Amino acid sequence: MLKDRQKTKFAKLRLNKRALAIPITFMILFVSMLGVISITYYLAVEKVNTRSTTLKIATAKQDMLSLDDAVMQVLGQPGSARTFEFGDSGGQLNVQPDANNLSINVTDGGEIEVTVFDEITGQVSYELPYSGSPDTGLFLKGDSRSIVSQSGSVMTQLYIARGATHPEIRLQYRPTVSYTTGGTENGKTVNNIRVYIINLNTSDVIALHGKLPLKISCVTTQITTTTFDVSYEPESLTITAGLDAATGQVTIPISSTTSGAIINLETVLCNVRIQRGLM
Repeated sequence: MLKDRQKTKFAKLRLNKRALAIPITFMILFVSMLGVISITYYLAVEKVNTRSTTLKIATAKQDMLSLDDAVMQVLGQPGSARTFEFGDSGGQLNVQPDANNLSINVTDGGEIEVTVFDEITGQVSYELPYSGSPDTGLFLKGDSRSIVSQSGSVMTQLYIARGATHPEIRLQYRPTVSYTTGGTENGKTVNNIRVYIINLNTSDVIALHGKLPLKISCVTTQITTTTFDVSYEPESLTITAGLDAATGQVTIPISSTTSGAIINLETVLCNVRIQRGLM
């Protein structure tokens, strides 16, 4: 009888353990499944956010390219204007007429040494609302040179830079230089050099989020000519530009006779204004 009772107790105990194991197993499976679902959801949200961020950055880049196109369309046409709506990419558009000092110096290594321009020319930036960007340092248009010759180069410098707190897309303009010869005068070869400058310092100060209508207009085009009449034979003229923190130069060959050379150096300053527009 005792043995039968013991067997009965053991059998009940095994049943109780089995009964207890079933809900514990379900609980473990439920917790595991919940963890898998949470991780999957997090990864899905992260992927969506990454795609959304990438799309917004691409939209901001395109808007800055469109702004540059509008500036180029009004160059050399005082009174002309273009309007378009800058989209909302989650960041802040900053029009900064008091940024970027441009200085231009000219020398032939001899008697000619003069500063022909020294002013603030302004810039536009779009501050991205993200802590980092893998494209920092990338030029969307132009390159890092602070002055270029007109052949095969653009005045635009559009690039992604490190801002004070966030990366930003910056738009600014560097001078370009063209060169032609114009026969002789008083027995001296005539050299015509032009330095083209885009100036944004007449723009409105803008620091706004969201969609923003902009008006881009050409206010004036100013031409200033400096003539160097020399009696020696200069080989070249070096034009050095300091744009904010960057410095560069281009060297222009000078044609001359034994009597010397005449160098007409023109600075063509196109004043472009960016302001809030009406759509």
